[in-house]
Amino acid sequence: MTLKKVSKKAGTAKSGTASVPAEGKDPEGGLTAKGRKFYKKIEGANLKPGVKGPADTPEKMKRKGSFLTRHFTHPRGPMVKNGKPTRLALSAHAWGEPVPKTEAAAKKLAAKGRVLLRKYHDAQAKSN
Repeated sequence: MTLKKVSKKAGTAKSGTASVPAEGKDPEGGLTAKGRKFYKKIEGANLKPGVKGPADTPEKMKRKGSFLTRHFTHPRGPMVKNGKPTRLALSAHAWGEPVPKTEAAAKKLAAKGRVLLRKYHDAQAKSN
């Protein structure tokens, strides 16, 4: 597999980073097992699938809260493009959340993430 990065400015290919192959992207949002394996090979990242169910353990609260806060406090793109949800919006579905269609809906997800992180920190304080 040849790794190529396309420069936006010149439109030329450069060796370096590669993007996730199409079969590594879940059409309903997030990455497939193949996509996570790709990142492990390229970046050394040990990605886990999203927490779909309730965040009922401290680890799940931390992971889901961090994800929601990181991706939806200051979204790095629109939630809908050409009438369809973007990959950013679909990533919420991969974590068991409703797909946000507006920036206000994204902010609600970010607020939920902060609540989960607060619960996680409270649970950690009780155990220490």
